[in-house]
Amino acid sequence: MKTLLLSTALVALGLSPALAGKAFVSNERGNTITVVDTDTWEVLTEFDGGNRPRGITVSPDGKKLYVCASDDNLVRVFDTETYEELPSLPSGPDPELFILEESGKRLYIANEDDNLVTVTDTETREILAEVPVGVEPEGMGISPDNKFVVNTSETTNMAHFISTEDYEIKYNVLVDQRPRYAQYTADGTRLYVSAEIGGTVTVMDIAEDGAPTEVGKITFEVPNVRPEWLQPVGIKVTEDGSRVFVALGPANRVAVIDGESLEVLDYILTGQRVWQLAFTPDQKYLISTNGNSNDITVIDVEKEEAIRSVQVGQAPWGVATIE
Repeated sequence: MKTLLLSTALVALGLSPALAGKAFVSNERGNTITVVDTDTWEVLTEFDGGNRPRGITVSPDGKKLYVCASDDNLVRVFDTETYEELPSLPSGPDPELFILEESGKRLYIANEDDNLVTVTDTETREILAEVPVGVEPEGMGISPDNKFVVNTSETTNMAHFISTEDYEIKYNVLVDQRPRYAQYTADGTRLYVSAEIGGTVTVMDIAEDGAPTEVGKITFEVPNVRPEWLQPVGIKVTEDGSRVFVALGPANRVAVIDGESLEVLDYILTGQRVWQLAFTPDQKYLISTNGNSNDITVIDVEKEEAIRSVQVGQAPWGVATIE
């Protein structure tokens, strides 16, 4: 009520109320979306996200929230202000992760059960293409110039480079066991691919024509943590490429990596089973989802340290943010 009265008073004075940033967290077992204020780090609300919500992202204008409702076999769409559910998008069976192109028009969706990447038009709500890929596709990344989409197939252990012009695979790169995530740098010259069971991150340089070349492999070692618990999953890279953050699953750590030397600089302690990562739009904070402790960890990017945890829903999986 106080917030409403303040907003009304500001409007009466001809002023616009300041809008808080938000983080949307998909809770895989709770079947909900938790909304967190990224200024106060308080939970604002929680709403139904469909059955087994996992991958989550927002439209470029910040007005729509897209959620992979894996057990509903579709992408649910919500208004980011009112949380009202909008018409859903077809996704193919068991959507897990997706990536939205810069224009917001095409959504590229990994269908784990059918070994496909489905391309859906967010405006017409039509499926534009179905691209056969390796076994158990999961990770999705897109080049900054929007010319290539990268899919990782967990069982085939490959990164597939799909042309967005004709939906054909142009390059296949073998990586380590069970690749989970693909992340380009902002300038498009480098790609990082995590391998959960392999325990590594493969580093590729990207040529002007989009062709990848492996240039390194990052490994991890944490005192008193068993090697099999070091399972790289989500990856985020700062805008300038100087820092790479990698979620290490049951190791309950986020690794901090020098983007030039590829040296692991530090490990930040998080909640249990850290899974996916997202920056706030200003990249001041990095948020991790911790599936076994039912919380998120907020990391100060400049200080490279965790500053707080926030309880969310049951088994948080993905996170997306808006200003």
